[in-house]
Amino acid sequence: MVNVNTVYQTVLQILNKEQRGYITPAEFNNLAQQVQLEIFESYFPDGNQLNRQNQNNTQNDTEFFNIFKNQEEKLYPFIKELSFLYDTNSDGWEYSYDTGSGVISSEYRFKIYYMGEILSSYNSSTTSSSSYGSNASSSGGDYITQLVSKSEYSKIIRSKLTAPTEKYPLAYATSSLFQPIQSVFLKINPKPTTVKVNCVVLPPAPRWGFISGIQGQYIFSPTGSTDFYLVEQEQTNLIINILKYAGIIINDPTIIDVAAQEAAQVEANEKS
Repeated sequence: MVNVNTVYQTVLQILNKEQRGYITPAEFNNLAQQVQLEIFESYFPDGNQLNRQNQNNTQNDTEFFNIFKNQEEKLYPFIKELSFLYDTNSDGWEYSYDTGSGVISSEYRFKIYYMGEILSSYNSSTTSSSSYGSNASSSGGDYITQLVSKSEYSKIIRSKLTAPTEKYPLAYATSSLFQPIQSVFLKINPKPTTVKVNCVVLPPAPRWGFISGIQGQYIFSPTGSTDFYLVEQEQTNLIINILKYAGIIINDPTIIDVAAQEAAQVEANEKS
């Protein structure tokens, strides 16, 4: 992770070098959140582009200069295996983002950006098939669950030939139509014992926290701060792009132009 205090102090030093201006902690936190989100969202189209080059064998494949692998590694902090909890009222499995009102576990502080592989676990001694008919087997184990639309789900479970089993479970999902997804509900047939889903999560908002000094100055507070969730290689990108927005706040076109040129050069170097 990138240290939020390092980034903020570097931004301030660059802005103050020629007395160009100052951005407050609140302004910095807003810019930091926006820039982190932009960098995070760029991983997906960039990754698709690099994957095409990778499939066509048109890129370097040495151990430390594989650009597709390097891009993929930037996404590692955001890949989480999240536990879904069983809801007896709806007879399904749910993951809900915890806003802090009632923290169940630290993993529920993430908002889901993309859902990947669903893993349903079965314990033959506790698996109940009463809610789903008699399709559950007694094998037990962990199995990848096929995700289909609700209409497909309804058709498949009604067919004796395609009815799901513990080894081939079936699921459909309902969630918010907009990203980031704050709540996801899964209906899984047969009913599993536990459910885990491999997800890409949205990075938590960075925050430069502070306490006020005797003279009203801002003093960095580690306990009230949240570091950037990006890999350390992104520190330069963060500083450059925050400076680009800071130039708008302090109305300095020079800062905007220089930062924009640097950002373009960094992006070109990463993709070349």
